[in-house]
Amino acid sequence: MTTSAPPGNRFERRRAATRQALVRAARQILAESGDTSVSIQAIAERADVGFGSFYNHFESKADLFDAAVTDALAEYGEAVDGHLSGLEDPAELVSAGVRLSAGMAESHPEIMEILRHRGLGQIHSARGLAPWALRDLERGVTSGRFVVDAPAVALSVLGGSLLGLLQLGCSRPDIDRDEAAQNMAEMLLHMLGVPRDEARDIARRPLPDIR
Repeated sequence: MTTSAPPGNRFERRRAATRQALVRAARQILAESGDTSVSIQAIAERADVGFGSFYNHFESKADLFDAAVTDALAEYGEAVDGHLSGLEDPAELVSAGVRLSAGMAESHPEIMEILRHRGLGQIHSARGLAPWALRDLERGVTSGRFVVDAPAVALSVLGGSLLGLLQLGCSRPDIDRDEAAQNMAEMLLHMLGVPRDEARDIARRPLPDIR
């Protein structure tokens, strides 16, 4: 889980641990149901901290759940982008990003459930994978790899498609997730201007494993 550098003294470490316990509890709630109407008392009990500790760190439940989403998005972005560092072709980057994200439904289920519940409002966020995805789209346009007039609109399509893929996997547990992700990546690449045969090849290349 993404955290800041360890605080320097015992009080700061204890304070940071309490805050992280609250964030972790909020992440669990978002992943389980997405229900943010749960009481502060219930959150504190789940985090195993005192009720009064909540207001030492957050002004409201909305602030806490925003922090939980930020924490999950940061972990998500780092997990995926760290596996893309050896790729330079924008088409391979987009394809791998989609397929790795889909694969995280099994390796990082909590993060993916949070995205499923709260991801629509995060497609153009400055956190998570969105900045890297927009960067790769813009590079693809600049290099002529992609034929796209509006990269921000293309990002909406990519993000919305990924959320739809996550929902498909949830509502259809019998579906082959890897094959569905490959098909999605192929369609998205072709939409971006990559020839169909090449898009199909790129979407089925071996991927690094996220654990």
